[in-house]
Formats: sequence, C-alpha cells, structure tokens
Amino acid sequence: MYLELIFRGLLILSTLLCSLVSGLVFAFAIVVMPGIKNLKDREFIRAFQVMDGVIQNNQPLFIFVWIGSALTLIASAILGIWQLDGIQRIFLIITAFIYIIGVHIPTITINIPLNNKLQTLDTNSSNETTQQTVRGDFELRWNFWNSFRTVVSSLVSVLLMILLYNL
Repeated sequence: MYLELIFRGLLILSTLLCSLVSGLVFAFAIVVMPGIKNLKDREFIRAFQVMDGVIQNNQPLFIFVWIGSALTLIASAILGIWQLDGIQRIFLIITAFIYIIGVHIPTITINIPLNNKLQTLDTNSSNETTQQTVRGDFELRWNFWNSFRTVVSSLVSVLLMILLYNL
C-alpha cells in the first residue's frame, strides 16, 4: 500500500519535473535562441554566457528540476518493476531510458561542453574573427541538440501522462 503511494507520487513528480525540463528546452528553442540570433557575435556570446552563468552558478531550483527529473524518473522505473506489470512496466522502463539517452546524455556530452567552451571566451579581449569562429562552432550544433532534447523531452512528458492516465 505505502509502496504504491510512493510509486504514484514519484511518477507524478517525475512527470512534472520532466515536463518542466521540456518547457525549459522548448523555451530556449523557440524564444531564447531565436531572440539572440540577430545579435552581433560579441553580443550573442555575452548574452549566452550570462544566461548560462545563472545555471552554472548552481541555481538551486534549476538543479532540483534538472537532476530531479532524471532521479525521480529512474526511481519510478525501479519501483515500477514491482508496481506495474506487462506493458505498463515495459512502457515506463523504455520511457525512462529514452529520457536519459535523449535528454541527459546529449546535455552532458554535447551541450554542457559547448557551454563551457563558450564561457572561456573573453569577449572584451577577443577580436571579431575569433568571436565569429567561436559562435560558428557553437550555435548550429547547440541549437540542433537542443531541438533534439526538446522533441525527446516532450515525447517523454506525453508518454508519462499517458501512463498516469492508464493507472
């Protein structure tokens, strides 16, 4: 009985947190990056550095949502092994796998390293050619993978809502 309540609570929380992550990457995809796209290279880099700096300074609510989405979804999948059966069990495990592989792995292996590299550029002392090169190396790749994360995280949110509806 208590394990079932814990499982349902974790599943609801993971659905909320995954949906918040989806909203964040979606907002970057359709508002933030298009909003700074037309800035000159120096301004673009500086704007992104400032926004990313908020995250890199361990903004506690961001950290809770981002890390919490993965941890609660993994915990839900583990508890789901005992609480669910058949297709629902498989559905939840695959959904958790898709989320980790499609959102967190690209974040760790691609987006964060791109962010970190961009953070190292001193826009006050670098020349326009360097800024153009750095932006060119960053923007297209970062946007592609952010769009990928947006699609995957949105799909995962929908899958979790379907699972909750069917419980």
